[in-house]
This record gives sequence, C-alpha cells and structure tokens, in this order.
Amino acid sequence: MAKTNLLILNRHYNHSITLLEQKISNNTSYHDVIKKQIEKKRIQKIEDMKLNHQAYLFSIESKTLSKEAYLEFFSQKEIETLNTWDYWKKRELAQTKHRMIFNDESKKDSAESTYQKKLETLRIKYDTKKVRIDQKYTISLSNETIKAYLNTYPIEKARLEKELNDYIETLNKQDVIKIEQQYKEIHRKNELLEAKLVLLKAKKNALGLTADIEMDDQVILRLDKLRMQFGGLVAVDDLSFDVKKGEIFGLIGPNGAGKTTVFNCITQFYKSNGGVMSYRDKNNDVVNLNHYQVHDVIKLGIVRTFQNVELIWELSILDNLLIASHTLYQSNFFGHLMHTSKFRREEEILKAKALKILTDLGLLAYKDFYPLGLPYGTLKLIELARTLMTNPKLIILDEPAAGLNDLESDKLAQTIKKIQKEYDCTIFLVEHDMGLVMKLCDTICAISFGKKLAIGTPKEIQSNPVVQEAYLGGE
Repeated sequence: MAKTNLLILNRHYNHSITLLEQKISNNTSYHDVIKKQIEKKRIQKIEDMKLNHQAYLFSIESKTLSKEAYLEFFSQKEIETLNTWDYWKKRELAQTKHRMIFNDESKKDSAESTYQKKLETLRIKYDTKKVRIDQKYTISLSNETIKAYLNTYPIEKARLEKELNDYIETLNKQDVIKIEQQYKEIHRKNELLEAKLVLLKAKKNALGLTADIEMDDQVILRLDKLRMQFGGLVAVDDLSFDVKKGEIFGLIGPNGAGKTTVFNCITQFYKSNGGVMSYRDKNNDVVNLNHYQVHDVIKLGIVRTFQNVELIWELSILDNLLIASHTLYQSNFFGHLMHTSKFRREEEILKAKALKILTDLGLLAYKDFYPLGLPYGTLKLIELARTLMTNPKLIILDEPAAGLNDLESDKLAQTIKKIQKEYDCTIFLVEHDMGLVMKLCDTICAISFGKKLAIGTPKEIQSNPVVQEAYLGGE
C-alpha cells in the first residue's frame, strides 16, 4: 500500500510540474504571438493610411484630365453595363420574332413590323440612358482650374509621403514600447512560475519520490522480457532491448514477426502478458508503461503513427495539427465552451506552433488544403508533422515508407533526420524498406516470431548470419 501511495504521490507531483512547465512555455510562446499581432495591426494601419492618401490624390488627379478623357474614364464601366443590357434586349426581341414566325409563317410581316417598332423603342431608351451617363460624368472645370490642380498634385503627393513616413516612424516607436512592456510582464509571470517550479521539485526530492526502476541515464525505453500472447499464439516472446535517447532505432523482421504488436504493447493498445516496459518520461523519471492507460501514454511524451494514414479528411491540414494538441490545453470545459480569453490565448499559441512546424517541414503551402486528393507522400509527412504538436520525446513510426516511391522515401528520411535533430526526439520505427532502414537507423533490432535475433548497428545486422538466414534469405 505504501508503495502504491508513493506512486500516486509521484504522479501528482509530476502532473503539477508538467502544468507549470507548460504555463512557462505558453507564456514564452505568447510573447512571439503578441509581437506578430502588434506588427499585423501596424501594417494594417499603414495600409489604411496609404489607401486614404491614394483616394485623396486620385480625386486631385481626376480633375487634371481633359473633359473628354474624364468622361471616357469614369463613364466606361457604366457604358459597358449599358451595352450589355442593350445586347441582351436585342437578342430577346429577335428570339421573340423568330418564335412567332416559326409558329405561324403567315405572321412573318406582322412579326417583322412588331420587331422593328420595339427595336426603335429600345434604341430610344438606350440613347436616353447614354445621355444621362454623359451628363453625370461631364465636368465643367475651366482650363485655369485644371492647371491649378496640375500644380497642386506634386505638392500634395510630397506632403502625404512625408506624413506617411512620420506616421510609420511613430507607429514603430509605439510598438517597440508595447512589445517591451509585454515582454516585461511575461518575464515577471515566468519568474513567479519558475520559483513555484523550483519549490515543487524541491518538495518532491525531499519526499524521496524517485522511480523504483533503475535505468541508465542514456536509455529512454527498455523492454525487459516483453511477452504478448493471443490464446495459443505467442506474438512476442521474451523480447528485450534498450532504445537510447536521441537515436533512430529500427525494429525489423518478416511479416508476422510481431513488430506492430510490440508497438501496440508500448502504447498500451495491448496489455502485455508479461515483462516490464520502462520509459524515461518528460520529468526524467523512469516509469513502468504497464501502469498507464492508452490515453495517458501521450502525456508521457510518447506518440505514434499507424501503417495507414489516419488523418481527419473533413478538416484542413492546419486543423488536423491543432486536433493533435488537445492534451496541451489547460483551459477547462467551460473555457472552451465560452471561448474565454485564456482559451483564445492558448489557441493562438498552438496555431502559431502548428504554422511553425508546417514551415519547418516544408508543408506550409498545404495548411488550408484538405487531405483528400493530396499525394500519399505528402500525407505521410503531414502525419509526422502532427506528432510534433504534442511535444514528444519518443516518436514511434509504424512502416512510415509503406506505399512511397523512391523520391518520397528519400524526402521522408530527410524529414525524420530533421525532426530527430531539430526537435530533440528519439525515433523508433518499424520498416520493411531495408535501404531506408540501413541508411536511417543508428541501431537495429531484428526479430522473428516474436524473438530477438540480433541487435546492433546497420553494418552488424547486415553481416549477421542469423539475420541473413532468417530474414534476408541467407547469403
């Protein structure tokens, strides 16, 4: 009972520490969001002033035109509309005439007479409307007045340019002050949160809440005699290996070797029949994954993809990424329901994060696209991008190159390498493409019928006679 209580207390402290760290991270990220918002407002204000200046200068410039040019310029659109109206009216009259003649050939003369009368009426209406348009856009400025406007235009243009430059300079100074004030406020809040964090970690250490599982500091995942049995079928048979921090670890084996079953056990889709799966979580504590439910594994920093593309087809690519970040929200149900300021702030932070990930992986152009119809290789990369929204420490990839051509596989390999280095992630993958595995992985474990055949570097696995015989077909 005492051991169980310690485990519960340890989880409670870890949860509180994670929340504080997330708040600090959100505050830091929100500074960049605020900066972009301020810059966006400044750009909009400048554009609004430019439009006002353009409208004012245009009102002067239009008065420098000759009467003929003024009339032609301003009446052009209405004349085009009038001509379109006249065309369709004439066409309607002609069709009416042809129908009358088609129905009764004897009425040909009558139909032609009626057509000509209505055509004349239409011409009169057209001329009347044309005169009204001409009168509407006819100016009565004298030559002297036009010359005065010609002289005024460059003066006003220079004045407005200076006014705009002064306005931009003033806005820039104001925004620098606003951004600095926001930064100070965020820094003040983070200092308070960091003090709480230090105190919480000190309390945890004082209580001696350490993991009861010993594991090397360089190891992030350890499988110790993992066993998974379905009735009389043993899918994983006493499998043991270590996955080190920051490496790309490959698990290979023929179809039915138990590779995906291993993944399902790690992520708790399956509850193993035996063995221990030790994992170093975000708080650097070693935990037994068997003690967690499948929906809690992601909070430890473990995230996975599946053999098939599992995107939400009705949502845009950006929304697919945002869906993945649901565990990072600290707003409660009421906050989501009422769209409180805290919820909106978190949403802005996560949206900025999603856009950054899409940019880093070269997928920003697809942010507003829907998955349906996109190339299969692109969809695989989008799945990879989605995993990064959860701040993972360990990314598990189940046959990521399945269905890809050589070019797409090369791009996928580059992306996985990029994620490993830039996002400080450990990659654990199952893959049948031996060329990709040998090029990509730091360590490879080969299994067959759930048993470990060999583990080592790609070169060691390639030259291992047991692997060659059981998996690669012998020499």
